[in-house]
Amino acid sequence: MITQTRFAKPKINYSYGKYNKIIGDLQKIRITQGCPNNCPYCYEPTNFEYYIDVIDEIEKNKVIISDMNLLSKPKAKMILKKLIDKRINNKVVYYELECGIDFRFLDPETSVLLYKGRFGNFKKSGKWRKNIKMAWDWGYKDKTRILDAINHLKKAGFKSDEISIFMLCNWKIPYKECIEKLDLLKVLGVLVNDCWFDNQSPPKIIPEYWTYKQIKSFRNKCRKHNQLILFRGYDPET
Repeated sequence: MITQTRFAKPKINYSYGKYNKIIGDLQKIRITQGCPNNCPYCYEPTNFEYYIDVIDEIEKNKVIISDMNLLSKPKAKMILKKLIDKRINNKVVYYELECGIDFRFLDPETSVLLYKGRFGNFKKSGKWRKNIKMAWDWGYKDKTRILDAINHLKKAGFKSDEISIFMLCNWKIPYKECIEKLDLLKVLGVLVNDCWFDNQSPPKIIPEYWTYKQIKSFRNKCRKHNQLILFRGYDPET
């Protein structure tokens, strides 16, 4: 059992409460706050708060939702339905769930709502691509529930290469176990987003629980993994 006491103070500043900011042709909002999981590597409060009125304040057709764990909320399906129905200048709104979804709260109905709700991700150019992100931060033992969640999403309409899995790296889940997880994702044909403890970004990643060699190796494997999926098994670098 992996345990860790949360640091008394985060190493970086976190934003809490209602959020609504326009950045060019994008709008970033927070509809809810809180997560019941109390993960040791996260600073999200465990109590739930709702800011559903921010949906009425949407004025852009491209919206990034920064909620840490939207699906964990009892009102999640109601919120998704409100987002689906939202129109700006008689045009639909496209969304991105920045922190992804939690497989523990995903069911067939929610999967359909996510598909109908035009959830994807925005590239730096602002272009939208259908894609749903889901976290697999813990060990390989969760593989059955991950498989079930991916099947729910595929039955709802998402293609394999429209599903991305967040993996927490350089943390207490060993490098070798993360390789096992990556191997399973290859078989499933879904993408991977490697995330680095403690909020580090490549290429400057300081080893916490992994070595420099393991960090570099895993970065390269994830990059090649995604290339092979997006190019249908063809390696664009050969």
